[in-house]
Amino acid sequence: MKRFPATLIMLAALALLAGCNKKQEVAVKPPMAVELATAATAELTEGIEVTGTLEPKFSADVKTQIPGLVKEVYVTQWVRVHKGQPLARIDVAEAEALTKRAEAAVVAARAQLAQSQVSLARAEREEARSLKLKEAGLATQQAVDDSRTETAAARARLDSSKAQIRVAEEEVHQTKARFAKGLVTAPLDGVVALRDVNVGDLASDAAAGKPIFRVVDNRILNLTVTVPSADSARVKVGQPLEFSVDALPGKTFSGKVMFINPELSAADRSLKVVAEVQNGTEQLKGGLFAKGRIVTGKRSGVVQIPRSVLANYDTGQQTATLFVADGQVARQRKVTTGSTNGTLVEIKEGLKTGEKYVARGGFTLRDGDRIALAGAAK
Repeated sequence: MKRFPATLIMLAALALLAGCNKKQEVAVKPPMAVELATAATAELTEGIEVTGTLEPKFSADVKTQIPGLVKEVYVTQWVRVHKGQPLARIDVAEAEALTKRAEAAVVAARAQLAQSQVSLARAEREEARSLKLKEAGLATQQAVDDSRTETAAARARLDSSKAQIRVAEEEVHQTKARFAKGLVTAPLDGVVALRDVNVGDLASDAAAGKPIFRVVDNRILNLTVTVPSADSARVKVGQPLEFSVDALPGKTFSGKVMFINPELSAADRSLKVVAEVQNGTEQLKGGLFAKGRIVTGKRSGVVQIPRSVLANYDTGQQTATLFVADGQVARQRKVTTGSTNGTLVEIKEGLKTGEKYVARGGFTLRDGDRIALAGAAK
């Protein structure tokens, strides 16, 4: 019988012992510490995620109506003004002189009218006297005809005087209007967002000049957003739009859909939607970037779970996986997803009300692993 060295026998025994220990370790893998939550139903607010920019609903770029030298500026930038409040004045000395001359022409025309009225009255008396003398045989027909002609001429001069007054008064109106254009006023209530003029500047007329003031009213804002073509049919006038801005973290604002573009953009097949936002406190400013959602409806009795629980989440196919607790064992399950509501996702199929699922600690889990409760998520 062949004998083996004692050293070789000892090494074989140690190797066998190590293999047994390794198998024992695999067999007794400790349970994974997880937190479980119970699937429950709640109300689901459906919506369309959107982004956009806030702009004042009412604003105006103010220009001068006539060219001229800026004589006075009454306001500074960022002050509140009211409709009709003077902002600046243009030097209109020439228009003032023309107005005075037109007013003098009106006075002269009225004097001419009075003289014409006197002449007409005298002519009418002469005509009446000629007729009486003709009836008494003391005047000829020629004298009567002459008096009638003079009356008609006096009446024509009176009408001409009246027309001259109307022309002179219209001239006064025009020159006063031109004089009034020298005063630049606020077209609406708001805040002066831009002042681009100083005393001594030469202002151009409205057709060619640039704005010298910009007045904005932030009390009502328009939020313009774009909606993907796939969701365009879900948007209706009157739907609420909830949003937030980075400038005011933690605050949520709301508006109402007021206008929907009748056609999609040819560039990206998106739909432009405008929501009106009441901003009485004026916390929001024009130009802020907003992120929010158009609320399209609400449903009750919907199973929702946090987005962080799902693995292999495919929004296009609306599928995902999660782990559910089967006693002390974790089982991986495929679910069908639906609408999202913030951080929550609707589960249409694969998870029933009352079932417990792994809320935390499932990153390294495998199907069939044992689990131990580290805490209960509610």
